[in-house]
Amino acid sequence: MKLGLSSYSLYAAMKEREMTIMDVIDWTANNGGQHIEMVPELGFSLKNNPEFADEIRTKAHDAGIEISNYAIGANFIQGSKEAYSNEIERVKKEVDMADRLGVKLMRHDVATRSDTSIRQFEEDVPELAAACREIADYASRYDMTTSVENHGFYIQASDRIQSLIHHVGRDNFKTTLDVANFLCVDEDPVSAVKKNIPFASMAHIKDFYYRDAYPGEGWIQTEAGNYLRGAIAGHGDISISEILKVIKESGYDGYISVEFEGMEDCKKGSRISIDNVFRIWNEI
Repeated sequence: MKLGLSSYSLYAAMKEREMTIMDVIDWTANNGGQHIEMVPELGFSLKNNPEFADEIRTKAHDAGIEISNYAIGANFIQGSKEAYSNEIERVKKEVDMADRLGVKLMRHDVATRSDTSIRQFEEDVPELAAACREIADYASRYDMTTSVENHGFYIQASDRIQSLIHHVGRDNFKTTLDVANFLCVDEDPVSAVKKNIPFASMAHIKDFYYRDAYPGEGWIQTEAGNYLRGAIAGHGDISISEILKVIKESGYDGYISVEFEGMEDCKKGSRISIDNVFRIWNEI
């Protein structure tokens, strides 16, 4: 297992211009991270700037950490065949950027909809799978694995993730497994991780506080009307120790990224999260 940090964890500091992405790389290395996951457009941008990707790659190498994963947004629910094709081509260019960064893993979003019903999902999944398949085939030239993350409500439940993976039918299309995000659709995280860890190319360790009544500012609503707020890993209501045990006993030995999105100072929250995950993993 290699533990690191998603750059998104320090987004608040980048947004306030307290840190640059170069600072985030150094901070990660100096706080026990063995790798960093790049999430562009949240604190920094690589758009039309492949030279900056080269600089980031060099910076990570000099800091002594790997760049593990490249995570971008995408939506293959489009209003026309032309727009659908254009979105596929745009994501292919992001695959090129991921290769420029030197990564072998890339997460792209797949779809968002206001109608999140299973009926709508079943209607959409063939077209969504076709887009993911084309991108995975393109990524194979770089020996790269692409993936879908369980987030965004529409493709978030463990069974929907598996359905998409099976429809795509490519060995290099898997899932970026966010252990906490299943709670957004009110699915037990431990059970969901047990289901989907065999299909994971990447794992995110995140924690939430979970309530059944509105506690006030700073909380988001789940699909079933419950409430979530980001927490330091190990401080929230998710059984991080049980989840890490599931991951470890599964034989998964890839990258694990801490993803912090709590209300605490992002540097403090990220540091404690990294420390907690290392400690819990070593105690199992």
